[in-house]
Amino acid sequence: MKNLTPIKWFLLLVVCSVTAQQEKGIVGSTNWLTNWTVFKPSEESYNETNSILYGKIDVNTTLFKKNTYLLQGPVYVTNNAVLTIEAGTVIKGDFETNGSLIITKGAKILAEGKETDPIVFTSNRPSKKFGDWGGIVLLGDAPINKFGGSSSLNFDLDASQTIYGGTNLQSNSGILRFVRIEFAGKKVKGFKDFNSLSIAGVGNKTVIENVMCSFAANNSFEILGGDVVLIKMVSLRSNGNDFRFTQGTQCRIDNSLAVRNSYYSSSTRSRCFEVASYDKKEEADLSKSLTQVVATNFTMVNDSKDLSGDLAKGLVKEAVFVHNNTSLTLKKTVISGFMPAIVLDDDTVIDDKNLKKLRFEEVYFNNCKGNIFVENSSNNEDLENHYGTTSFFNWFENTPNKDFFIDIYNQKDNPDFRIQIGKITASNSK
Repeated sequence: MKNLTPIKWFLLLVVCSVTAQQEKGIVGSTNWLTNWTVFKPSEESYNETNSILYGKIDVNTTLFKKNTYLLQGPVYVTNNAVLTIEAGTVIKGDFETNGSLIITKGAKILAEGKETDPIVFTSNRPSKKFGDWGGIVLLGDAPINKFGGSSSLNFDLDASQTIYGGTNLQSNSGILRFVRIEFAGKKVKGFKDFNSLSIAGVGNKTVIENVMCSFAANNSFEILGGDVVLIKMVSLRSNGNDFRFTQGTQCRIDNSLAVRNSYYSSSTRSRCFEVASYDKKEEADLSKSLTQVVATNFTMVNDSKDLSGDLAKGLVKEAVFVHNNTSLTLKKTVISGFMPAIVLDDDTVIDDKNLKKLRFEEVYFNNCKGNIFVENSSNNEDLENHYGTTSFFNWFENTPNKDFFIDIYNQKDNPDFRIQIGKITASNSK
């Protein structure tokens, strides 16, 4: 693989140094990860379960903090019912029965945790591991681009209860706020593996903010179609992708974080972002919207303490993979510790039409073995020339993570992934 042209990017960094206070990566006047996130979930202890959820919830139901609940098998919220979850409630997914929670189309979840009292979904095993239970599935009737305008998830669930898609951009599937989802993504033999959080055909009246997915065996977040806004998402050490977008999703994601580690990645699918317009082209209605993702103030980081050693062992992959026929904008984003930062599908033709759909602006490339390449190509000169101009204001840096970020190796489980420039905290409010 051809290395970047360091002189060009260094000069660009000098030119842009006058705007060094302009924020990149996650931002906030304080560390917004404090209180509600947990970066060592295996060390957390919760009360024993005293209430079992199973089958269908078909009337309005409230879960209370005083109880600890067990999801036994797939639990479906149906019949337009509303499931309300009190702040501080703990719900465990059963390992033996693939415990999972499915909010069917027309139903809602109102899971409003608090910064100091989040709602927690976790494993019921004493020693928790990747993929101990299924996950959470959120379905709606917003558009997808599969033929027929609807589809059903294939997680060994009741297909009649997992239908999603429609014509309602303003579909409202409820609220997820200050929620943690730990050790989900169960592997299902003969079927597609669960994700920690599957968001399918969900519309823009749905509120999804401050959600953390940790140690997923598959993807942390998978967004299939719909029109969604995601704010302050966190993915920690997913074995699959941190975020996967497909089926024509229209998504804006702001002020969010993906933390990877070289030793916690699948050999075949393990990126911060995988952006595609369809799973199978023959199933896609290309007259409908193709996937369009806009990510602003996003931080993607490989938190390895021995990046050079991991690179030598071939353990490091790209941070972002973009399939053909998609639109992706990364703005004010930090990508630190990958090889390379961004890879484009080898079907992507580098021409004006495609370059207009792929916008990488004010991106801080740090400690990446190469920036932007087409798959299976070692020559990125055209892309270097395009994205290396001053009109994009992209920066290139080689600074160790411990110096680049404020405090990502905090031993008290309160890391700070905001960047520091010249020892001055990058921390404007947002």
